[in-house]
Amino acid sequence: MNDILRGQLAIDYCCSSFDIIDKENHFKEYRPLELRRRFHEKDEMFLKIIAVNGKLLFTGQKDIIEWCRDNYADAKSEWFFEAKNMHKLNERLSQDGFQIGMVHPFYIAENKSEVDTADYEIRWYRDSEIEQFRGDPRFDEAFTFCETAPDVIGVAAVKDDKILGMAGASMDSPVMWQIGINVDPEVKAKGIGKMLVTLLKNEILGMNRLPYYGTSMSHIASQKVALGSGFVPAWAELVTDRIGYTENRNG
Repeated sequence: MNDILRGQLAIDYCCSSFDIIDKENHFKEYRPLELRRRFHEKDEMFLKIIAVNGKLLFTGQKDIIEWCRDNYADAKSEWFFEAKNMHKLNERLSQDGFQIGMVHPFYIAENKSEVDTADYEIRWYRDSEIEQFRGDPRFDEAFTFCETAPDVIGVAAVKDDKILGMAGASMDSPVMWQIGINVDPEVKAKGIGKMLVTLLKNEILGMNRLPYYGTSMSHIASQKVALGSGFVPAWAELVTDRIGYTENRNG
């Protein structure tokens, strides 16, 4: 298992790095530890669950963690996020005014790969240069303008002075940066997403950070971009929201 990922998940799930690689499910009361991933971090963290390394990790408020321990101590990770299991969990969450927010697969990349950019002008944006895209709906996945996980780098494919696609990375933690991608609908399925994600992946690896990529369970095209850019599946994660909460961006 990747050492950076192992250390990061231990921080995020309030456990030891050994808990990440053993074969037991773990249930930990949540504490907001320094260096945690903070993408769209909420004021109250009720419960989150991760399936990784063939088992499950739970962290959250004390009462819900005890309920999870009673109900899922021996649960298997492989099929845990199936709808029938989520129905039971959601019913329990609703008693405290919460609901399942999102369940997403996540991918990491550990190696650089070659990429052909011959057909496009490539433009890079860093830090304050990204501000010009605030509020631009064309790039709502590439740049999220999240206060707790700032956008730090972006790369665009340009032709005839028109941006055809943009990939951006947010600094979710000091060592793990998450990539998002937008491609102009008129030029989809031409490999632009794969090209840009690969470029950004290579850049992040060159900065000694671990790039990662999250998407929806049903977003097959996005999953293909991840795989085609040299990413591999690493974990799946469930987060909860207070009932009535709305999110502006898919994770």
